[in-house]
Amino acid sequence: MSQLTDFESMFDLAPVSLWVEDFSAVRRIFERWRAEGVEDLIAHLRADPARVGECMSSIQVLKVNQTTLDLFGAADHAALVAGLGQIFSGDMAELMTHELDQLWRGKLLYENTTVNYTLDGRRLDVQLRVRILPGHETTWDRVLVSLDDITARMKAVREREASAQYAQGLFEHSPVSLWVEDFSAVKKLLDDIRKRGITDFNTFLKVHPEFVTRCIEEIRVIDVNRETLRMFAADDRRMLLENIPRIFRDEMRDSFAEQLQDLWVGKTLQHREVINYSLSGELVNIHMQFAVLEAHLHDWSMVLVSLMDITARKKAEAYLEYLGKHDVLTQLRNRTFYTEELNRLNRKGPWPVSVLLIDLNGLKQVNDEDGHAAGDALLRRVGEVLGQAAESPAWPARVGGDEFAVLMPATDERGAETLRERILSMVDLNNQFYAGRSGHVLSLAVGIATCEVGEPLEGALMRADKAMYRDKALHYETHVKRRNGDAPSPTPPV
Repeated sequence: MSQLTDFESMFDLAPVSLWVEDFSAVRRIFERWRAEGVEDLIAHLRADPARVGECMSSIQVLKVNQTTLDLFGAADHAALVAGLGQIFSGDMAELMTHELDQLWRGKLLYENTTVNYTLDGRRLDVQLRVRILPGHETTWDRVLVSLDDITARMKAVREREASAQYAQGLFEHSPVSLWVEDFSAVKKLLDDIRKRGITDFNTFLKVHPEFVTRCIEEIRVIDVNRETLRMFAADDRRMLLENIPRIFRDEMRDSFAEQLQDLWVGKTLQHREVINYSLSGELVNIHMQFAVLEAHLHDWSMVLVSLMDITARKKAEAYLEYLGKHDVLTQLRNRTFYTEELNRLNRKGPWPVSVLLIDLNGLKQVNDEDGHAAGDALLRRVGEVLGQAAESPAWPARVGGDEFAVLMPATDERGAETLRERILSMVDLNNQFYAGRSGHVLSLAVGIATCEVGEPLEGALMRADKAMYRDKALHYETHVKRRNGDAPSPTPPV
């Protein structure tokens, strides 16, 4: 009697929730289903969810301990039994399906993580252990059930999972290309050459350029996000990772060498502008940010690299720079470039410097008679001629409304004359091409001059300007004679 009393005391005072239950009715239900030919219990239960309820309602709670009453907020055994429907609610049916399947397959001891609810509605995560007591294996009329309250632990797990999912969501849906990489092998390579006594890393890279390639090959890409796939025109991660050499090539080698030099001096947070290539072959201008994560500074095993596509910005900058030095109508250089180039040549040469000053004949008359659209078309034709005739280092420019110039560094008088003849020859070809398309003949007045070393360019410009006006006067004199025979030559318009 004393032993029984001790057992009851231990049962009641146990720090875990204990239940003694009668599963004999469940066993009889199973026997009936087997007789009906049921083999797959889970499929049988899912075919009619009411069957789970039938099994659950057939279980009798014979005894619970005080910990159980406290855990579920029940005043006594009767209150607990009356509230079983609330305790075993929510997704309990699905969990119970798998527990019943354990019994169906003959397991007399099983455990599971499940969810119950207190009588005041609080969620309880519990570790469930079910044991058919010895001597009752054929009847299942005595089953010991223990519940460990793991709510706090499971809440922490869910919070960690939610945090991880949130971080993964930010990573996946970031509008910036993100790469998680392992640079630990690169760190080992740098540490190895440091141990060999190398102190001047820059010189080392010049002597051993293959070291850069080796480091590139040792980088391991752990993960990339969706924006990375879009940016580099990859269908999936596998396609991207199998084609890394097509993305990081050419100019990237020099950029990576600079990155290694920063790492050598301990700069684990970096940013720079680099050039990559998409898998479709398009150049992508990138602003790269590189950071060794703080928890991995000891081995560089986790690095976050963000790549922002600045191709559109670079194109806009290039276009603005183009507009700053080009004439939009003729596509030639503009007066700003012409002035800057004059100043540069005046200071540095190379000598001799030749200059061609060019004026479009008859622009005012075309504008007055046919409108500025016709005049603009004629100016564009000048751009076509000069753009094709002048080759580097010569630069043609539009310096006024109908005024043009070609600066020719390292070119003597013969070279200047050759260019003038080429321009006039292309004017003839241009007129043949546009014959019949417009009623306007392209005509240029050209003056040339050469400046030797030590002579200011202003003198050559004045001589070329006078020569151009002489050519212009000759044009108008010839033009008028063609129309009026021997009529007096008018003063040429400017």
